[in-house]
Amino acid sequence: MTRSGHGHEGSEQRASSANDTATVRASPTGAVKSGAGESNVEVLHSGVLDTLGKEITDGRLPTGHVLTLDTLEERFGVSRTVVRESVRILQSMGLVTSRRRVGITVQPRRSWNVFDPRVIWWRLAGEGREAQLRSLTELRIAVEPLATADAARNASGEVRSRVVELSSMMRAKGEAGELDDFLELDIEFHTALLRTSGNEMFEALADVVAVVLRGRTQLGLMPHQPVPRALDLHERAAHAVANARSEEAEDAMRELLAEVRDAVVPVWGNPSAGK
Repeated sequence: MTRSGHGHEGSEQRASSANDTATVRASPTGAVKSGAGESNVEVLHSGVLDTLGKEITDGRLPTGHVLTLDTLEERFGVSRTVVRESVRILQSMGLVTSRRRVGITVQPRRSWNVFDPRVIWWRLAGEGREAQLRSLTELRIAVEPLATADAARNASGEVRSRVVELSSMMRAKGEAGELDDFLELDIEFHTALLRTSGNEMFEALADVVAVVLRGRTQLGLMPHQPVPRALDLHERAAHAVANARSEEAEDAMRELLAEVRDAVVPVWGNPSAGK
C-alpha cells in the first residue's frame, strides 16, 4: 500500500443551507447533501471533498492507496474537523474506509455508490467519462421507456398537460439556441415521467437522470444544438402520455434514447472529448 500527502488543490465551492442540510451547487446535480451543521458548509468550502472524490474516481488515488488525517490537514491547510467530515462523506459513498492505526484506504469501484449524483459527476468530469457515459446511457435505455409507458397509464391530468407543454417549450428553446433554458425543461420533462410512473425504483432514478443531462451538456459531451428528430420524439412521447397510449409512449422514448446513444457514441471512443 502507498501513502500520500500531496496533490492538487481543490477549488472553492458555494454553499447554502436548507432544511438543516448543507447544499452546494458545485456540479450538475445542483445539490449535494451531507449532514447538518456548520462543519459541513466548511467542508464544501474547503474543496477537500471534491478534490479527493475526483482523484479517487479517475484513478489518481488508486485502490488500496492509504491517506492519513495528518497528511490531508497539511495538504489542504484545513482543520481536523473538515478533514474528518470530508472522509466521513467519502466513506458514506463507499469510496474509502477509515480505520484506526490503518488510515484512510481507497476502495475498489465495486464498493462505490455509483448512483450517488456527485460520484456520477466526478466520473463524468474525469478520465473515465466515456465509460461512465456509456453506463448511464444504457441505464436510461433500460429504464426510461418502461417508465414512460407507466406514466401514460398512471399520470394525473396535470402531469399529462405539463409534459405536452414542456415538449412544446423545448422545441421553441432548442430551435432558438437557448440551450440553458432547454436543459432545464429537458430535466423537468424526464423527471416528471419517472416520478409519475408509479414505480418507486424508477422514481428514485430521477436525480441520476438529472445529473446525466446536466453533466453531458456542461462537459461538452452532447451536440451544441438539439437535433430535430429528438425534438419530434419528445413531442411524440408527450402526446402519447397525454392520451394514455402506453405502447406508443414507450416506443417514442426508446427511439429518443437511441438518438441520445448515437449522439454520444463518438465520445465513448474518444477519451479526450469534453475536456
